[in-house]
Amino acid sequence: MNVRLYVLQRGTALIMAPLVLVHIAIIFYATSRGLSAADILGRTRGSFGWAAYYSLFVLAAATHGAIGLRVIASEWTALRGRQLDALMWIFGLALAVLGLRAVAAVVLP
Repeated sequence: MNVRLYVLQRGTALIMAPLVLVHIAIIFYATSRGLSAADILGRTRGSFGWAAYYSLFVLAAATHGAIGLRVIASEWTALRGRQLDALMWIFGLALAVLGLRAVAAVVLP
């Protein structure tokens, strides 16, 4: 793996660490209060803050996962060079698109 991808993956890990902790805290809060899916959606609909938070989470996770897949594929398959890059980009973009669609479904009014 080149240095740029290494640093980018570590950077996305630094971004995701607090986001994961907050996400887990929110899950514990919601379940301990007995909130239903409708209650949660009522709180997230139209919220720019939640949209920004989860969009950042999705983009960091998609980037982190795509780079990780590239490393695993380089170790376990015969893929090299542009094939690895194509796999990384396709996987990363697919994760980002699917994740951002999920964010939109939760926050758009």
